[in-house]
Amino acid sequence: MKLIRRIITITFTVIFLAGAPISGILLAGNEIRGFLEFPPVTTSVTKLHAPFSWSAFYLLLTLIVLIIAPLIIKISTTRQPIKSDRSREMKFPLWGWGGLLIMIAGWVLAWTRFTWFSQLQTHTFTIPWIGYIILINGITYQRTGRSLITHEPVYLACLFLFSAVFWWYFEFLNQFVQNWYYVNVETLGRMEFFLYATLPFATVLPAVLSTFHLLNTFPGLSRGLDHFIGIPVTRPKTAAVTGSLIAAATLSLTPVLYDYLFPALWLAPLVIIAAALIISGVPTFLKGITKGNWTTVYLLALSALICGFFWEMWNYYSYTRWEYSVPFVDRFRLFEMPVLGYAGYLPFGIQCGLMGCLVKTLLKANRSSHADAHSFAETEC
Repeated sequence: MKLIRRIITITFTVIFLAGAPISGILLAGNEIRGFLEFPPVTTSVTKLHAPFSWSAFYLLLTLIVLIIAPLIIKISTTRQPIKSDRSREMKFPLWGWGGLLIMIAGWVLAWTRFTWFSQLQTHTFTIPWIGYIILINGITYQRTGRSLITHEPVYLACLFLFSAVFWWYFEFLNQFVQNWYYVNVETLGRMEFFLYATLPFATVLPAVLSTFHLLNTFPGLSRGLDHFIGIPVTRPKTAAVTGSLIAAATLSLTPVLYDYLFPALWLAPLVIIAAALIISGVPTFLKGITKGNWTTVYLLALSALICGFFWEMWNYYSYTRWEYSVPFVDRFRLFEMPVLGYAGYLPFGIQCGLMGCLVKTLLKANRSSHADAHSFAETEC
């Protein structure tokens, strides 16, 4: 019975995630063939987006502040002592230095135009991220004696695989709103673009979750959030089904009202994925919210925001890069991204955490032979 329920849940989740935006195209009476091409690639903007609006800018800014401010206030006003366990600190590993060198080398190659490197200039974005992931794990290992690289290599490898599929889904969604597009990829065929783009896409989950594990070694960053405002849910599965239906309905309207519902690109999949995990009985950090523990949610959001800064920075001077076309708030850019656009990284980080929980559940059968790694890998779930 449990297996049947999970199969049904997976089926409806896929229908909601992929079918909802396609149904929106059908409702608008438009041709869907172009949206089903593989891989989904946005290389230009054909939608006429709404111009900048101060009213929309202030409204969205107010909503962001109202959500984030209580957490920041709680952290800054909590005076509980911070326990620091230095007994587990290690010497910074040699492979961590290797990660730093790879990151710097990739950064240099991405931002320069060496003649001898011209044939590979399109394919630089993966290199600094591989170095970043190694470096962040090296720092985490130095601080705690543990890291994903040393204690959960199988889990980390699976994150790379899941990450590629995970981000391609957002490329699929972007076709319906066209908020970002790629430049200097004209020489690549669709399948060639798929192969080369999959490599950097595969680094997304490892980067965010490695950053999370590092931030989790600094208790002061989330001080007091383990005893914050709880959101009790008496019937979590009923709430999950209801939220999933609302999210799917919103996602179906996004292709029609793309100027007004483009934030749903980040929020609706979060709700649908979270609902699927809850209904399937997959353990996640979301249960902590009902008891007032916001630590993991906050650190995941912060991790994605940090990674987002580096994504946008390394993209800025890269030859092959993405640019943005966002309705109403397309002003005050930090690199290519409009400053309010960075808020999208916050729910995205929570989604990354949920994907991490899913990967851990799928690997659960192997836990018995990795007892020590278990406690480290379960940090965010």
